[in-house]
Amino acid sequence: MSECIDTILQRKSIRSYLPNPIPDTEKQRIIEAMLRAPTAGNQMLYSVIEVESAALKAKLAETCDHQPFIADAPWVLIFLADSQRIYDFFYYSGVDSLINSKLAPSAKPQEADLLLAGCDALIAAHTAVLAAESLGIGTCYIGDIMENYEIHRDLLKLPKYAVPITMLCLGYPSEQQKKRPLTPRLSRDLIISKDSYRHLQPEEAKTLYDANLPPSPHFLEGAENHGQHIYLRKFSSSFMQEMRRSVRAMLENWRDN
Repeated sequence: MSECIDTILQRKSIRSYLPNPIPDTEKQRIIEAMLRAPTAGNQMLYSVIEVESAALKAKLAETCDHQPFIADAPWVLIFLADSQRIYDFFYYSGVDSLINSKLAPSAKPQEADLLLAGCDALIAAHTAVLAAESLGIGTCYIGDIMENYEIHRDLLKLPKYAVPITMLCLGYPSEQQKKRPLTPRLSRDLIISKDSYRHLQPEEAKTLYDANLPPSPHFLEGAENHGQHIYLRKFSSSFMQEMRRSVRAMLENWRDN
């Protein structure tokens, strides 16, 4: 089996780090790999903010659903879906003259541009994750950077067409984290279908995440089974309600032309 596939198969989220800083040489290798990530039309519709300020990390640890380990991460990267840079490129290239001469219609970034830029950002982020893993550096995705849009927009001085898609915490894993077993994944027959979408059978659906259950599961109050527990803990939780509100605000701001 190839070393690349071995690296992918051993990856797990790391939320506890040794205090050792990541050397600049390793950071540069990760960034070099990230910049080679596939991208739509070679436009690279993403930007990355390196968070160096300890005060800013501490603030993000609170605004991203109160996760203290963010403040302890040796390296933090925020990946933005970024149509602002190419929009500025068009402006300074005199695209207005094309529009005024009727050679092209007037166009501003819309929902499709955001989805495309979001894909670019996530592909770049995961390329960085795999590069880090190959160097023995652990990572953890923080989707909660999409919460509290207005706070993060002001905190990071984000322009109109640049929005946070994900955040990565990186660092050398603690011994306990190294020994922690991999989290089970859904089996391929539940993920892969041929030629068209396949709805799960009732029994498949009811037992979808049973591989993740401990021997004596404890469900949240009111939940009678694993599905109800996940609904309460994740899908209808206060942090998901805030994320939905926040992403709606992002979209409204992005589309407000």
